[in-house]
This record gives sequence, structure tokens and C-alpha cells, in this order.
Amino acid sequence: MSIDVSRDRVLAHRVAAHGFDRASADPAVLELGVQDTPYGSARQAMAARGAAEAGTALVWSVRGAPHLHRRGELPRLAAALWPLSDADATARITNPLIKEGAKLGLEAFRRTAAAFRRVLTRPMGKGEASRAVSALVPESLTYFCQSCDAVHVSGGLFQHAGLSGGVEVRPEGRGTVLAPLSDPVPPPETAAGTAEYVRTFLRLLGPATPAEAARFLGTTATALKPAWPDGLAEVRVGGKRAWFPEDSVDALLSAAPPSGLLRLLPPGDPYLQTRDRPMLVPEKEREKQVWRTLGSPGAVLLDGGLAGVWRTRLRAKRLDLTVTAFEPLPERLLTGEAERLAALRGAGEVRLIRE
Repeated sequence: MSIDVSRDRVLAHRVAAHGFDRASADPAVLELGVQDTPYGSARQAMAARGAAEAGTALVWSVRGAPHLHRRGELPRLAAALWPLSDADATARITNPLIKEGAKLGLEAFRRTAAAFRRVLTRPMGKGEASRAVSALVPESLTYFCQSCDAVHVSGGLFQHAGLSGGVEVRPEGRGTVLAPLSDPVPPPETAAGTAEYVRTFLRLLGPATPAEAARFLGTTATALKPAWPDGLAEVRVGGKRAWFPEDSVDALLSAAPPSGLLRLLPPGDPYLQTRDRPMLVPEKEREKQVWRTLGSPGAVLLDGGLAGVWRTRLRAKRLDLTVTAFEPLPERLLTGEAERLAALRGAGEVRLIRE
């Protein structure tokens, strides 16, 4: 038996699950991870939920991207994100320049993580760490990079293996420093807890399909199938068949649509990591404005849907905030969020520019 749910109800549940009411200093999205691309966006995402970064660490985690996670959950997270099989590992290594190396599957992850643990005994620049790791992994996992004029390990694999290699990421100026995690993360022997991580994805960004969950993890639905969780309800949204945790269905069905809620979401915000983008932006042209191949803007969240995009430029102590609205925005709410963002960025004043 399936449950029919409206788009508005799904968005109401997501807004509540993501903590946009600012009622918690420890929002549930940290279980999934808060992406920090570009650098500083994770801090803005946490602030949009009324939270700070205390008790978190920045690590390369899901899809090899930098994410904030709770420090105490890193060992469990490393096991949950470890590939389920050789096929899964190969699917996650997307660099076409190391096709032969990708066939090593799990061994590619093991060797790269082990190399990290051997060389990263102190804080190191990313380039220095890459050269040291590259010297220790199989040659098939490396390639010649023309821009660097050097042979080094595939960047995707390098970052995918970072958490299991005990790496913490510290952006400094225009560069990145890698350091050993203060609390060691045991190297995973096998994947464990992946189904629970998928369940978290479904609870925060569902209802969703296996293919959407797999894309979020950077793998294929076939590779993810062994870790597809039990205890899911079939849910239909606009006729589309998807899945949602059974124990969260009551919260989904009773979610009250928000009214008068506006937040400025940075690029990469967990709310924007959904793989069913038309749920947030039904209009295709507007969807292209929110999610760009390079240099995506921030998004204006209004009562669950996306009502515009924004960009900023810091000029001395003034933050210029340019907003392109898809629909009329409440002036008072927009001004309040603009002032909050300016304070977070260290600006004494903000200028709103509307396009």
C-alpha cells in the first residue's frame, strides 16, 4: 500500500527536519553532513539554522566533498561511507584518466587510506600531502597533471579516501591544509551502517528513489542495493513512486506548511542537495539558475520552496547582496536575513540590490 503526499507536505516536512525554525543548536543535518563548497558556505548553512560549528570537524566525506560533521560521529561515518564492494568502489572513482586503477576497487581505497595514515603525521599543505600519497599508491591510481607538471593520485580518490585515512581539512587563505584528526578514526575493514546513513538521507531529503540516494552517495543504484534499508514506506508525490522511513511517516503527514519563513541558503546547503530538484523548483529555467555547473549562487528559501537566488560581494565593511527574485519577497524578512548574513561575514552594513 502506498501513501499519496502533496509537494507542499513534503517541503513542510523538510523545512522542519532541517531545523530552519532555529530551535536547535545541533541540527539533524549534521548526521548527513553540511557541505563546505565554496569555503565558508557550511558556516552560513549552520547560521541559517541558528547553529554554529562548535563540536564539528571538516572532513572529506560523502562524494569526497568537504563536509562538516559532528566529531564524535566520524568513526561511524567512515564505516558508513566505505564502499560496499569492488563494484561500488569503482563506481565512486570517476576520473577517466585512471580507468585501469579504478578496477582495483576496494584495494584502491585501502591503499590510498593507508598512504594517508603513513605520511600525514603533521599538518601539511594539500599539494605536499598529494605528492607524498602519490608516491605510495599503485602507479595505476596516478596520472600526469599538466597544470601541476607532476604525476599525482587522482583527486577524487584522494578525497574519497580522506576520512578513512584520518584526514581533517583546514582551509587557510587560498590554500588547504590537511591534518591528522585529533581523535583517530579506525580504518574501516568493511562497510557498516550504510543503510542507516541512507535512511538519514531519506528522512531529510526524501521521499526518494534508490537511484536518487545512489546519486547522492556518488555511486549506482545497483551497487547500493545491498545497503538499501528495511522499514520503508512507499510514498507517491505527484504520481512518482518513492520511499520514506516508516517511523517518520506520521511526522511527514502532520507537517504544517510554514508561513513567513525566509532563509538565505548558501550554495551546497543540505536543503539543496536533493536529487529531485523539480520538487524545490518546478520551473526548468529557474532550476538552471539555482544549480549551475560552476559557481552556483545562493538560494532564497521561502516557506519551503525556492523563491530566488542571491550573490554577495564584500566591499571593505559593506556587504552588497544582490537578489534575483522569482516571486515577491517579504521585505522585512529579507532585510532581517540580509543583516544576519552581513554580521556573519564581518560586515558593518549591508546593501540590498534587487534584479
